[in-house]
Amino acid sequence: MAKGKAKGGQGTPATVALTREGVAYTVHAYAHDPDAASYGEEAAAVLGVSAGRVFKTLLADVDGALTVAVVPVAGKLDLKALAAAVGGKRAAMADPAAAERATGYVLGGISPLGQKRRHPTVVDASALAHESVYVSAGRRGLEIEVAPADLVRLTDAVTAPIGRA
Repeated sequence: MAKGKAKGGQGTPATVALTREGVAYTVHAYAHDPDAASYGEEAAAVLGVSAGRVFKTLLADVDGALTVAVVPVAGKLDLKALAAAVGGKRAAMADPAAAERATGYVLGGISPLGQKRRHPTVVDASALAHESVYVSAGRRGLEIEVAPADLVRLTDAVTAPIGRA
């Protein structure tokens, strides 16, 4: 991967954050189908990438605090595992409007990078098995390919097995 640049109308808070930190990344744009059943699975199919390398960004409420979970699009978030990973007791999916307000992104385009406020973040441990992973760049139809170690470092994430089939 070459050092990415936020240019050509593709600059988002996520790509700006990566560029500012000097992190190598690649932006992949595709025509988003508004009728797609799953944003992440659509990205994997259109980009020709294994669904195990494409990660979705979800927000959950863990004991009253918004928490970011980054899990493969091929699976589901294990809320109990997420709560345990951040030392919490109970987790529930966040209200979609609250997730959009807290991150500055729209559903289907929430990136773990460049959010309005920093939230505790957990990246599924399976990400570390790949040389690079794909996450939303902050818009529907726009993905960032980045090394998982860089994703973890820039989000101050912990890694834990929070995804399930």
